[in-house]
Parts: sequence; C-alpha cells; structure tokens
Amino acid sequence: MTTVTQNIQQKLSDSKAARWTAMAIVSFTMMCGYFITDVMAPLETLLTQSVAEGGLGWTSAEYGFFSGAYGYINVFLLMLFFGGIILDKMGVRFTGVMSSILMLTGAAIKWYAVSHTFGDATLFNMPLQVALASLGFAIFGCGMEITGITASKVIAKWFTGHELALAMGLQVAMARIGTAAALACSLPLANAYSISTPILLGVVCICVGFLVYLVYCVMDRKFDQSVQSSGVEENEEGFQMSDLKVIFSNKGFWLITLLCLMFYAGVFPFLKFATKIMVHKYHVDQDLAGMIPAMLPFGTILLTPLFGSIYDRIGKGATLMIIGSALLTLVHVLFALPILNVWWFAIIVMILLGIAFSLVPSAMWPSVPKIIPMKQLGSAYAIIFYIQNIGLSMVPVLIGWVIEKYATIQTAEGVTYDYTLPMVIFAVFGFIAILIAMMLKKEDGIKNYGLEKSNIQK
Repeated sequence: MTTVTQNIQQKLSDSKAARWTAMAIVSFTMMCGYFITDVMAPLETLLTQSVAEGGLGWTSAEYGFFSGAYGYINVFLLMLFFGGIILDKMGVRFTGVMSSILMLTGAAIKWYAVSHTFGDATLFNMPLQVALASLGFAIFGCGMEITGITASKVIAKWFTGHELALAMGLQVAMARIGTAAALACSLPLANAYSISTPILLGVVCICVGFLVYLVYCVMDRKFDQSVQSSGVEENEEGFQMSDLKVIFSNKGFWLITLLCLMFYAGVFPFLKFATKIMVHKYHVDQDLAGMIPAMLPFGTILLTPLFGSIYDRIGKGATLMIIGSALLTLVHVLFALPILNVWWFAIIVMILLGIAFSLVPSAMWPSVPKIIPMKQLGSAYAIIFYIQNIGLSMVPVLIGWVIEKYATIQTAEGVTYDYTLPMVIFAVFGFIAILIAMMLKKEDGIKNYGLEKSNIQK
C-alpha cells in the first residue's frame, strides 16, 4: 500500500465520521446518475406507441439501439479504459469533475431530443430524435461509468482495512434508490405532464450531484494538504503504463471481469424491457407495470449492505457470488416458463432477482482490491466496467431484435408478445455466471486472494 494511503488511514480514515461522510457524498452523486440511467426504462410503451396515440413512434429495435447507446462511446472509443488511466494518473478530484460534466452534458442532450419533434428528419438511417437521444445517452454513459470507477476507488481508499464491503454495499444501495425512483416515478410523471418531464427531473438531479461532488473535492484537497504538512511525499497516483501488465496477466482479475459481464448482462438489459413484460405477459395495468421492476432496486437497498456486512465480518465472498448467480439463472427460467402469468407470481420472482442482485455486487466489487494493488485499482475497475459495457451495449440491441423478430405476434385482436426466447437468453447468461464464479472460487484457493476471508482487519 502506498505511503500516502497509509498516512490517510492513520489520520483520517480511522475516523468513522470522515470515511462515512466521504462515502455518502460520492454515493449521492452516483444515485443521481442512476436516476437518469434508468429513467427511460418504464417509458418503453409510450415511446413505441404511435404519435397519434400520444407516443413517439419508436420501434422496438430503435428502443433497443437507444438503450444500448449507454455504452457505445465506452466500448467503441475505449473512453472508459482511458478514463481508468486518467483516474490513476490524475486522481479522484480531476476525474470526478470531468465525468460529472460529461453526465450533465449527455443528460441535457437526451432531454432536448425527447422534448422536441423533428418531423421526418433522419440521421444514419434512423429518426433524428432517436439518433440525438442515443448520442446524449452515450455521452452520459461515458461520464457515468467513469464516475462509477472514481467512486469505487474513493471508497477503496478510505475503507481498506475497515468496513469495505459494507461501504460499497451502501454505495450500491444508494445507487439503487436512484434506479427505484426512476422506475417508480417516470411513468406517472410522463402521463401527468409529458414524456420529457422525468428526463428533465434527471437533469436537475445531475446538477445537484455535481455540486455535491465539488464538496468532496474540497475535503479531498484538505486531506492532501494535511498529508503534505506531515512531511510525507504524495505518491498515491504513481501509476505507470507498464502497470497494465500486472492487471492483464492476473487470472483472478479476468474471472471476476467475465463474471461481471455475464451477471449484469442478465440484469440491467432485462430491466430495460421489464415494464413491457409485466404488461403483456403478466397482464399488469400499464400505469402500475413499472412498480414491479421498481421492487428490484428497493430490495437491494436493504439486502446489499446486509450481505456486504456479512462479507466484512465472515468472508465467503466467492461463495456469495456463486449463490447469487444461481438465483439469477433460476429467476429467468421462471420468467421463461409459461406458468402463473399473474402479477403476484411476477412479484415473487422479482424478489428472488433482488436477492441475487444483492448477493453478487456486495461480494464482487469489494473483492477487486484483494486481487489488484491500490495504485492500479482505477484502471482495473475501468477495464471491468469496459467489458461490462460491452454487455450493456450489445444485449439490449440483441433482445430488442429478438423481440421484434421472434417474440412479436400479430393477431386479429392486435399485437401480442411471447417472451420465452428473450428470457432463455437471459438464463444462459446466468448459467455462464455460475460456472465463472465456481472457477473464481477455485482460483482463490490456489492464489489465496482472500475472497473467502473477512475484510475487517482486527
């Protein structure tokens, strides 16, 4: 561990008030970001309705392209990868401010696109509105993911040797509050005012989150000044490009990266389509359909810190990841089966998904600092998030195409949907996640990363 980190731990992070304040600030910024990330998910039905019916006239494929746009810049322009290098070289203050500005810019473009009509104008063979909204979402996604790795490094810096998994679990819980608020509120707001209203609210939230992060920057600067006054050289940001070799040659790192890819591919893309699934498969009223997917993040608000605290005190991180992946697979198998197509069964299955969605992140993210040294941690998180973004970008496009090609059924009464094949695809992601988690546990036994050991140093 670096000299400056040791000094910060001795003088600052041993203070519970100081470290929990830092966690709360960066987590609030993430919460605001997650609101705008998922604010469009419950609006799919409105977006795909015809203009005459009050919608925007998007197709399912266009909605899938828009949903996947979140990761396009990160994946195809490697911005998330470079963001990790910037984080390790420039530090959390510069990187956090930069990423917050990107989030605000992208969210504003998305709001402008949805709030205006462009007639028959097209760009790249798609409606101009869809293209602009996707561009804004892509810029926002670039900033959001860099903000995420910045927050992870901040928490790892403050909580290593302390309640690391609990702190990351609470950070995830606050992010889920943003997701839950988006899933629960955006459709009622859109019905009451306009489709762009919940997006405008998200832009306001991002502004507040940016201002709050500036408060953390003041705290971080004071921390650095206290370190300098102690006569200890600051060498926390001593990352070199050659350090990437340490990351790329680490088998445990790649296993946890692939686990992240498969697990999140079975969760976040599913949420993009979950509201419509509730309407057409489980016959939930359109105005209430967003409430069932909203239960997922609400459940994780309580369970993620709980499982994180268990990991801190007892360990068994790799085991928790195996159990969570198994639950994810079970959930999508149940959604795929043509049984009990009623609202209460959908709620039960969503609760199971909430447990899975709490188990894996509560163990996975705190395990990364056990595998990768602190000075390379920003780049490590960036690579993980980059690979994850491949799934977040491509899977919605795949699912949107599958729904339009194979799940859409024209009947005399109108259009119906058979979601069996999309749910089977999600279940396959979960099954692969189980295999990877088992391999990670085996690798931990060989390399002794400490994934099955507690985090709190007594």
